[in-house]
Amino acid sequence: MKKILVTGGTTFVSKYAAEYFVNMGYEVYVLNRNTKSQVRGVKLIEGDRHNLNGILKNLSFDVVADITAYNEKDIIDFVKELGSYGQYIMISSSAVYPEYGVQPFLEESEKAANIFWGTYGTDKIAAEKALLERVKDAYILRPPYLYGPMNNVYREAFVFDCALADRKFYLPKDGDMKLQFFHVKDLCRLMEVIIKEKPEEHILNVGNAEAVSIKEWVTKCYESLGKKPTFVNVYEEIEQRNYFSFYNYEYYLDVSRQGEIFSETTTLEDGLKDAAEWYLEHNTEVNKKPYFEFIDENLVES
Repeated sequence: MKKILVTGGTTFVSKYAAEYFVNMGYEVYVLNRNTKSQVRGVKLIEGDRHNLNGILKNLSFDVVADITAYNEKDIIDFVKELGSYGQYIMISSSAVYPEYGVQPFLEESEKAANIFWGTYGTDKIAAEKALLERVKDAYILRPPYLYGPMNNVYREAFVFDCALADRKFYLPKDGDMKLQFFHVKDLCRLMEVIIKEKPEEHILNVGNAEAVSIKEWVTKCYESLGKKPTFVNVYEEIEQRNYFSFYNYEYYLDVSRQGEIFSETTTLEDGLKDAAEWYLEHNTEVNKKPYFEFIDENLVES
């Protein structure tokens, strides 16, 4: 039985990963401050990654899955406290690529500030750099938009709410802007491939090979609940984040490096059904935004 340390373990990706690896038979330790409920079957190490006071020094892990490293200090303070470990996998982000870069983004593409992601992206760049200076053989994964069960971000959940309320859907322009997704289970499955096979490439863009238009995505969200959307196209120059889940920013990752070791990803139809089933039972766990209020006040015709 392999021992894996998951940083976090109580929210979306880290929570899903903790549960996934428990179910796959790993001995799962989670490091968090114990302010939220824990996944059944994990072993809690209660602490803050910035103030560990030696609690990890005498522990040994086969794998460290660092899912909550968002900046340089997160890496520096955490890595120096680790005892013995084998592989180190960090979840970074596609936000490290600037919006002006040549697409599709390759792992070797320029990394720089992105006007849409701001400090989130530049902090991830700094975290990657700090990690590779300390753990030269670390694995770094850069996903696009993650989705699926336990997602507390108001993305697919917003569309589910529209479908459940039989609302018209206010679609930015023609709805042809494309998005790239990756199911959180596929992220965990990929991590397990890395753990078992130790691939030669250590930095990977990850995600579905194909992007999808926002109109197709919304339609599939509705269909996952047995509904069909009626669209209202919004052509006015309105900041779309006021009424839609994503920025007006289309980007595309080249995931061919991932495809060499892990190619069969979850279909968007199956992934959204999975997400919808979870949401129907856990809708209070999502951080909702006032999209409906903005739509009703600014877009709905009287």
